[in-house]
Amino acid sequence: MNKEIHIPYQAVLPKRPLPIIVIGAGGIVGDAHLPAYKKAGFDVIGITNRTKEKATRLARQFAIPHVYHSVEAAVAQATPNAVYDITIMPDQFVETLKKLPDESAVLIQKPMGDYFQQSKEILAVCRDKGLAAAINCQLRVAPYINAARYLIEEGFIGELYDMEVKVTVQTPWELFPLVKVHPRLEIQYHSIHYIDLIRSFLGEPISVFAKTLKHPAKQLSSSRSAIILDYGDTLRAIINTNHDHDFGPQHQESYIKWEGTKGAIKVKMGLLMNYPHGVPDAFEYCIHVKGEEPQWQSLAIEGSWFPDAFIGSMAALMRYKNGESDGLSAHVEDVIKTMAVVEAAYQSSDQGGIPIQTEF
Repeated sequence: MNKEIHIPYQAVLPKRPLPIIVIGAGGIVGDAHLPAYKKAGFDVIGITNRTKEKATRLARQFAIPHVYHSVEAAVAQATPNAVYDITIMPDQFVETLKKLPDESAVLIQKPMGDYFQQSKEILAVCRDKGLAAAINCQLRVAPYINAARYLIEEGFIGELYDMEVKVTVQTPWELFPLVKVHPRLEIQYHSIHYIDLIRSFLGEPISVFAKTLKHPAKQLSSSRSAIILDYGDTLRAIINTNHDHDFGPQHQESYIKWEGTKGAIKVKMGLLMNYPHGVPDAFEYCIHVKGEEPQWQSLAIEGSWFPDAFIGSMAALMRYKNGESDGLSAHVEDVIKTMAVVEAAYQSSDQGGIPIQTEF
């Protein structure tokens, strides 16, 4: 019988939290960023947004003392150790980053640009200004991902040979009006999470095979994708997303699964089902003991993708800036590689597969 294992999964908080200035006041800020920082006890000292009324509303809701009329005003009044949390649209990243003090700590909302050329421009600005800059690829540090990473890194499930992400849900894109109209919707704004997650576990793929598709009755650039990351002849990594399952909850799915030579892990991402209300997450694992029948066990995990993963990404940046950790996993120097895979996926989708012989 499998023995009970202590599996740590909570984010490691900084010993000395840094003050936060939020740049942007969109829906994700009120739904995830600010609830996360409140839960962690982080001090948000100010917020700014092009539409000041949105910033003012969030400032009242979350007791933020300062609402700035511009990024320049925020910088002028900031303390030298402030962390800038940039939550605006990607096409505004470069001009905003240029306004920040050199060597600042910056958390930039994903994706790292709308197109790969823009990603490279963002990287160049961060390098030129010496910024301690991370992309908010927060799924990497969701509590259930932390638990899976612990089991895998400690060798409990042996050598990984399979990682699968499956999402079959009905996504209300109307909640994201600025994103909904994007010409690269599904991979650039959703499956990018899974590409980045797989990279964080498996490293750099050799190549990518992908196809992203439209729905015939919806005005969306794409809403379903199939992506295979090539890691050779043994390790399979696959992403299969369908945001068009408009047929009730009975057959919706949302999971990540890892299989290894000694066991397996399956995580249910409840957030994506019945979004934005979600359903409960689930974390299950099986460690195969030689001579015994496989048995799956459940782990009760406190916290979820929203808002707790946002604690993890901000905490990691603060600890890095403080010198409490040597590395920053979602550093722009790392996430640029995620953006390269995203770009390759679109190229693969555009180029199509190998034509099949039709005459024999």
